[in-house]
Amino acid sequence: MSLLAGAIAIPRIACAQSDEIQVYDGGLAPTGVFNLTWHNNYTPDGVRTSAFPGAVVADRSWNGVLEWAYGVNRWFELGLYLPLYSWDHATGWGLDGGKLRTLFAVPNADERRFFYGANFEFSYNAKRWDTKRLTSEIRPIIGWHLQRVDLIVNPIFDTSYEGLNNLEFVPSTRVAYNVSTSWAIAAEEYADYGTLRRFFPGTSQAHQLYAVVDHRSRSVDVEAGVGFGLTDATDRLTFKLILSHDFNKPRPKA
Repeated sequence: MSLLAGAIAIPRIACAQSDEIQVYDGGLAPTGVFNLTWHNNYTPDGVRTSAFPGAVVADRSWNGVLEWAYGVNRWFELGLYLPLYSWDHATGWGLDGGKLRTLFAVPNADERRFFYGANFEFSYNAKRWDTKRLTSEIRPIIGWHLQRVDLIVNPIFDTSYEGLNNLEFVPSTRVAYNVSTSWAIAAEEYADYGTLRRFFPGTSQAHQLYAVVDHRSRSVDVEAGVGFGLTDATDRLTFKLILSHDFNKPRPKA
């Protein structure tokens, strides 16, 4: 969910904000179960220039969202992101819009060697968050469970409905090692290459590498990470914390 910059001289990704920093693994809420995921990220050392007048500035900003999800069936999940919020030193606290999500994935993805899916998001953006009111994300999901190692790729495309050539390529990748059924460590990479019509020069592309720790429990799943910018167009340091809980999920029989 990258911002669409209005300043010609500034690469769009250089000032991008993100409410969600996560690689999708094809996991779905069980049928009939509600899930709540709380995304938060803080950037103590980020890009100091706003993407357009009045935009949220990344440096020392706090961004996040509550993500509500419902398992419709074994291969389909509906989601709602609300509220999206952020805080920075220039504009203070503010609401950034809302998103609808539809996630399709092969059933029982976590039990398969090869798994796949696709996620579609439809955003309504506040003026402080994006120059376009309506934007969308197309997120294919491709992955492999190789014993203890997971390899997952999300070749994401962002669009503001301005033609196929203006689709923005913003892929994310995750390589994880499952220490146990409850703990995993991972490396994740998030990038923005620019539009399909014309990729940014290498120094203007965004590449951020995260070190991540995951913990699963019966009550709350936790994902925490620290990200390091690899180019000048990327925030130098970002922390993320994701908390997830399933409601009304049937308990295993004793």
